Amino acid sequence: MDKLRNMEVMVAVVEAGSFAAAARRLQISAVMVGKHIRQLESHLGARLFQRSTRQNSLTEVGAAFYEDSRRVLEQVRWAESAVERSRAVPQGLLRVSAPFTLGSRVIAPLVAGYQQRHGQVRVDLQLSDGVVDLAGDGFDAAVRIGRVADEGLVARPLRPYAMVIAATPDYLRRHGRPERVADLARHHCLSHSVWQRRVEWTLREDGQELFWPEQARFTCNQGDGLRQAALQGLGLVMQPEVLLSDDLASGALVPVLQHCLPEPRSVHLVYAPDRRQLPKLARFVEHVVEAMGT
Repeated sequence: MDKLRNMEVMVAVVEAGSFAAAARRLQISAVMVGKHIRQLESHLGARLFQRSTRQNSLTEVGAAFYEDSRRVLEQVRWAESAVERSRAVPQGLLRVSAPFTLGSRVIAPLVAGYQQRHGQVRVDLQLSDGVVDLAGDGFDAAVRIGRVADEGLVARPLRPYAMVIAATPDYLRRHGRPERVADLARHHCLSHSVWQRRVEWTLREDGQELFWPEQARFTCNQGDGLRQAALQGLGLVMQPEVLLSDDLASGALVPVLQHCLPEPRSVHLVYAPDRRQLPKLARFVEHVVEAMGT
């Protein structure tokens, strides 16, 4: 019986919330997850989970074992990293988290370039607009937009995240080019549905913050969906410059209201200070900062 593997699976079940979610994280079957848990319970002579048709909750013994297992696995990772730090050639698995749009448009190509330089490194790039727990979720580094709340992390500043408002030339011929925020009242605005639940576009004009639109003609929960709608001439779109850059360069989209755009948001590459000497991470940080550093 591989005790460490069983402990790793048990911790994954707790943190992922279910056997099925843990199976996806570990890239094994849910049946295999159950087998690991049964082996562990048999070895310990105690039930770790209280099973029901709806959920699996920790028993009192399971909760205590989970905390101890997390500490043991962290010590194992630290011991492994000590060996890895002694190697001159970057190698092993590098796990990176990045926001979806910035990650797909900028970070993914950078990862490809990094791996071309360092062929012995495997990279797991996870794109999500949620904020991951680097240590708890097993990530080596993350790209974050906005303020970095965790002061215990090293935060390397990258190029700011700027927004652009744009539309097709045909749309602007039909509806006119907006020159001031008030002009948006006669335009069709395309809105991200996540933004719509909070406050939509926060624009700046004459020293004031202005919000628009109160209602949108078209909403979508994904930036590229809004981009595609704009390219069809459906209306004005505000999305990150990195998403629209090719369309702006080709003339398929035309920028407007450039004097009213929100302030660019800060971007950082973050990682734990005790892992900065890992060759795979150190070279990755150098590669990203060289390409995107301020």
